[in-house]
Amino acid sequence: MKIVVHIDEAAEWQQALADAFPDAQVVTSDAPADQRQNADYLAVWKAPAHLLEEQTQLKGIINLGAGVDYLLKTPGLPTDVPIVKLRDAGMGELMADYVLYGVLHCYRSMDRYAAQQQHANWQPQHVVAKSQWPVGVLGLGAIGRYVADVLHQASFPVLGWSRSPKQITGLRCYHGDDGLDELLGQVQTVVTILPDTAATRHILDAERLAKLPDGASVINPGRGSLIDEQALLEALGNDSQPGHIRGALLDVFEEEPLPDEHPLWQHPRVLITPHMAAPTPLSDAIDQVIDYVKAFEAGETVTTIDPEAGY
Repeated sequence: MKIVVHIDEAAEWQQALADAFPDAQVVTSDAPADQRQNADYLAVWKAPAHLLEEQTQLKGIINLGAGVDYLLKTPGLPTDVPIVKLRDAGMGELMADYVLYGVLHCYRSMDRYAAQQQHANWQPQHVVAKSQWPVGVLGLGAIGRYVADVLHQASFPVLGWSRSPKQITGLRCYHGDDGLDELLGQVQTVVTILPDTAATRHILDAERLAKLPDGASVINPGRGSLIDEQALLEALGNDSQPGHIRGALLDVFEEEPLPDEHPLWQHPRVLITPHMAAPTPLSDAIDQVIDYVKAFEAGETVTTIDPEAGY
């Protein structure tokens, strides 16, 4: 069995997989061509096209992340090879930390205190009951559900949205276009944890952002394509003419790294982080990859991604 690994920390992955499968040949994608060709499995994150094109006997491709949009757009991706992805693999807890911080940032008026500090303004802000601060979570996959559960445990009312109907304990679930519009009209903070697909591109556009109540905030740790950035800037307004959106915490963008000249950098009510909300914990991810390889080798059924749906 041959496994080829392509990811920034490839040496660590190579060693861990070699330890798990001592009879296997485990190489990184920078190995000579004759060593990386004819692999049984690719364990990859943002694999180069040539690595996909030179394979002839793949049994499976393991995407080393939750999002498969980059992989599905890569030239040379075989159409007859099952693709699996990491599902949570420790990312849920990190994502939930990020989102909970973002919710609390506005809920406890940290954004307003930061602005007051610039003017030496000592002015306590009113704190509303958490029951008056509903949070909408768009995307109810493994990570979205984890985030929703953490918010629920923190005593925030949580409204969840997905393309198809779902029933989740402790969560008011909505689906479809009408359900999304209904959810947006009720929440103080909306969180986007959706995949990058044709159906989700600019799911928060000018029309949808306008449905949020005055003073609502936006958190996007999902995919940069989910929000129309120009529409968000217009909804935020500026100091002389504030818009109805109070603020945004953004981790992902349509172009990354975010260009130096992009106006989001300078907006006083936008917090920017460099795509770091939920890095993949190596130990948890390795365990999941090992389980995938064992399942493939044993001929067991595994949950594969649907290339048409994009997740």
